[in-house]
Amino acid sequence: MNNYPEYNASIIVTDNLEEELGKIISHYPQDKIFLVTEDNCELQCISLIINTPGFANFKKVVLPAGEENKKLSSVEKIWLFLSQNGADRKSLVVNLGGGMLTDLGSFAASTIKRGMDFVNIPTTLLAQVDASVGGKTGFNFNGLKNEIGVINQPVSVLIDTRFLRTIDKPNLVSGYAEMIKHGLINSKDHLDEVRKFDLNNPDYDSLRGIIARSVAIKDSFVFKDPFEKNIRKALNFGHTIGHAFESFALESENPLLHGYAVAFGMIAELYLSHKVCNLPLAIVADLSNWLFDIYGHFAPEENQFEKLFGLMTHDKKNEGARINFTLIPAIGEVAINQNCDKNLVFEALDFIRNFNR
Repeated sequence: MNNYPEYNASIIVTDNLEEELGKIISHYPQDKIFLVTEDNCELQCISLIINTPGFANFKKVVLPAGEENKKLSSVEKIWLFLSQNGADRKSLVVNLGGGMLTDLGSFAASTIKRGMDFVNIPTTLLAQVDASVGGKTGFNFNGLKNEIGVINQPVSVLIDTRFLRTIDKPNLVSGYAEMIKHGLINSKDHLDEVRKFDLNNPDYDSLRGIIARSVAIKDSFVFKDPFEKNIRKALNFGHTIGHAFESFALESENPLLHGYAVAFGMIAELYLSHKVCNLPLAIVADLSNWLFDIYGHFAPEENQFEKLFGLMTHDKKNEGARINFTLIPAIGEVAINQNCDKNLVFEALDFIRNFNR
C-alpha cells in the first residue's frame, strides 16, 4: 500500500500545543477542567501547556510513573480526585503523560458518572503513535496486561514532538516498535522511512511527519472497525506473544518496556507468518536481525514456554480455546484470526531463543 490514509481531524499533530488546547477547553466551564498527570511529567512537561488560557484554574492530580502503577488503586485515586473536586458530566479531563497515564486517565474519565469528556496529550513516542490513539483504555489486573478496560474515544489527541526531547533513548526506542509494526501491517513505504530514521541522532522535525503518517495508519484501522470485531485486529501484530513476554517480565525483576516486548513478539510472529502464511524466510531473517540489533538479545528459556503459552490463552482477541494471531503474508498485508497450535507456538519461541545464538 503506497499511499497514506488521512488521519482523524481530532488527532492534531502540532507545534502550537497551547493554542490547540485552548480552543478545546474554551467549550467547558473553567472550573470543570481537570488535569491528570504523572510525577515525571509534572517536572518536565507541564511547561509546554502552562501558558494555556485558564491553566491556573486547572485542578490537578499527580500519579507515580511506571507500569507497576497501572492498576486499580491508581484509577481509584483519579476517581476520588474527580469526585471530591466537583467533576460532572460537563467536565473535561486532560491526560498529560505516557501511555500508562493516558490509559488510566481515559478509563477513569470514561467510567465515572457514566462518562465525561477527555483529551489526551501524549508525552512519549509510544503514547503518541499508539497508546493514546484509538480509544482503548484500562489497567493491568491479575498479572495480565490491560485486562480491564473499555473502548471510548477522546475528544482530541494533541501530539507535540517537543515532549520527546524529555524522554530517554529506551523510551524513544520503545515507541519506535509500534511505528515498525504500522509499516509491516500496512505500508512498505512507511516501514522504509521508519527504518531510515536515525535513533542515535533523532531529527525531531522530520519525526513529526513520520509520526503523523504512523498515526494515520493506526487510525485508518480504528475508523473501519472501532470495537475490534474484525480488521482492527491487524494492529495486534506482535502483541499476542509480546503481551505474554511483557506480563511474564512484570512478575520478574527485569520488566520489559512495552515496545521491547512487542519487538520480540514481532520476531516470533514473523516466524509464525512464515510457517502459516508463507512469508519468505529471507524477509523473516532480515527483519529479525534488524529488530535484534535495535532491541538487544532476548531468549526465553524452554522451561518458560508453558507459562508464556498460558499467558497467551488470556489474550482478549481469543475466541473460546483458540489463540488468535494476526500474521503477515507479505509486508503491508495482514491475515487476522490465524490459529496456531501449541507446538507451533513453542517452535516460534524456540526460533527467537536460538536466533543468532
